[in-house]
Amino acid sequence: MKNNFVLVTGGMGFIGSEVVQKLLDNNYFVINVDKLTYASNKSREKVFKKYKNYRFYKYDIVNKNQISYLFKKYKPVYVLNIAAESHVDNSINEPKNFIDTNIIGTYNLLTNTNLLHKKKIKTKFIQISTDEVYGDIINKKSISREGDPYIPSSPYSASKASADHLVRSWSRTYGINYNITCSANNFGPFQNKEKFIPVIIDRIFKGKKIPIYGNGKQIRNWIYVKDNADAIIDVAFNGKKNETYNIGTNKDFTNISLVKKICKIMVKNFGFNNKIYNLITHVKDRPGHDYKYKMDYKKIKKDLNWSPKLNFENAIKETIKWYLIKK
Repeated sequence: MKNNFVLVTGGMGFIGSEVVQKLLDNNYFVINVDKLTYASNKSREKVFKKYKNYRFYKYDIVNKNQISYLFKKYKPVYVLNIAAESHVDNSINEPKNFIDTNIIGTYNLLTNTNLLHKKKIKTKFIQISTDEVYGDIINKKSISREGDPYIPSSPYSASKASADHLVRSWSRTYGINYNITCSANNFGPFQNKEKFIPVIIDRIFKGKKIPIYGNGKQIRNWIYVKDNADAIIDVAFNGKKNETYNIGTNKDFTNISLVKKICKIMVKNFGFNNKIYNLITHVKDRPGHDYKYKMDYKKIKKDLNWSPKLNFENAIKETIKWYLIKK
């Protein structure tokens, strides 16, 4: 039997679980590695475990012995490193967890990938990164492109930038094959309630204040999680050797305009009244808050013919429906 083992770290997380589902549906044998933190989607395991081409390990990528065991047992042909501590606010309050998982964890995975490489097993390493590694864009007309310098602003983005640099150095020094994806802000069903869009929806449901950092004019690019998962898998299997790909959309919003757009959709489509706009509350800005993220994603369109599929407004509606049912 041909080895089609795909090791996915963080496969119970928001993005990782979407990737796992798509891989299983395409008959890849998925080794799902997740330590099941507060942000994990444990309910998805009920679906995943029905597949014969699936194994789950409650392991921590920081534990080198656990990771070594998996690489020796399965010798995966693809490693998708999606596991990460990812909430910026948490990184400001407790940065050590981000250093451990995002840097040391990546190091452990790379070390084992290189051991397979020495045995002539051509495992491909796919590092899932973020638009935040590029740092703040002050000029409204500027845009981040693959190859631009990294200028991270938070402990979170610095830890991801560090991991990306490790991946590139392991390729240059040891010859491993890799791709890196830098994704825009994700949203969709199953996202943890601490993230921006779930916070907006949850606060509206509960009639509580919706906190907006500072003046709310920070600009972010948004992508539906299913579109991002498609792009990640496309890059993993078809991306050009040792290339980085930005994954984004043409949907940019200031934080305040996004909140108002979601309010409008909930009034128009879900029976809420205009009083929900009064829930918008400006709070003290967080330290080091970047003004704008915006990536050029022409490269992935050119190389892989990828583009986002779902209309933004329809994706937001699907997301709201999921949270409404969950309530």
